[in-house]
Amino acid sequence: MTDAELRQRASKVVPGGMYGHLNAALFAPGFPQFFERGQGCRQWDVEGREYIDFMCSWGPVVLGHRHPRVEEAADRQAALGDCLNGPGPIMVELAELLVDTVPSADWAMFSKNGTDATTQALMVARAATGRTKVLMAHGAYHGADPWCTPSPAGTTPNERADLVEFTYNSLESLEAAAATVEGDVAAIIVTPFKHDSFEDQELVEPAFARGARALADRLGAALVIDDVRAGFRIDLRGSWEPYGVRPDLTAWSKAMANGYPIAAVTGTDALRGPAQTLYSTGSFWFSAVAMAAAKATIETLRDTDGIAAMERAGTQLREGLHAQAKSHGFTVNQTGPVTIPWLSFDGDADLSVAMHWSDACLRHGVYLHPWHNWFMSAAHTEDDVAKALEGTDRAFAETRAHVG
Repeated sequence: MTDAELRQRASKVVPGGMYGHLNAALFAPGFPQFFERGQGCRQWDVEGREYIDFMCSWGPVVLGHRHPRVEEAADRQAALGDCLNGPGPIMVELAELLVDTVPSADWAMFSKNGTDATTQALMVARAATGRTKVLMAHGAYHGADPWCTPSPAGTTPNERADLVEFTYNSLESLEAAAATVEGDVAAIIVTPFKHDSFEDQELVEPAFARGARALADRLGAALVIDDVRAGFRIDLRGSWEPYGVRPDLTAWSKAMANGYPIAAVTGTDALRGPAQTLYSTGSFWFSAVAMAAAKATIETLRDTDGIAAMERAGTQLREGLHAQAKSHGFTVNQTGPVTIPWLSFDGDADLSVAMHWSDACLRHGVYLHPWHNWFMSAAHTEDDVAKALEGTDRAFAETRAHVG
């Protein structure tokens, strides 16, 4: 079965043939839509083509596809049961692990997607404060519920009426946004760094992080870190812990269980009572297999210093791409943490150069993305990155011949 045949079949039974952020129609022309399998830092599409994977399933795969320790934990739990009349003991064990690992966590609640977690965190903040307004950076992605989806289709203006936007990394802008709704701020929600699609990434300025914490304290509002995308790739303790900034609430998902579906909200003791008042649930939120996978993933990252491994591989990739771009006469910007990298071409406003280059990378067995940040995994070895750099070098050469 070819990718084209599957797309044709899907077009008859799925709206548009595909939807959401995995819709290959949005990418460069050669990107496959359907995949057969993954192993380590590689994926194979349905036509058998092999790729060194720098998207890691858009973030969830942090240890490498089908990591033995995670799969063994998931299989053991599956043999006992998954979706039962109540959670298994693994829920308590996972919550205890999060509380032991994350300094700002005194409790944990579980769900399935990052959107679940960000929405649930804001519900806790509103329950705690009795207020409605949320301060959010302009252009930030916090999920796909009506209050935060990038597309307004199917939503109403009222569903976004309680959002007040500010400019990321501008404390002046954040203060001004708060002043417009003084006395009614329930939460400040912020990503650990600016990772908006189609734009160069921007690391947080420590003064901004500390200022956001101070402002939340002054307002009596909750500081919510959306660590869905960055969590467990920057610091196991939380992405702002290196700056000495601890949130009141943190949303987690993606890398939490190495590809198994789970999300969490962690919070401080001060918000434990308000969290108890929520009616927030789902039939599959308490399934035990993903919880077992999450516990194994976090323990493996801890025991093997997986983040350091990703940093080494990410640094090797960044340095290699810099040298290649220079040798082929391109000026590029490489932004974000090395564990969550992205490359853009200077002056490429319509992304035509990035689209051509990423398509060429794909033909040479390297899967990355032209307008969304990439992800490293602990499975990327020095040899894997070196092999990938052979493909990216050919792609730079082809792109130079294409653009002149």
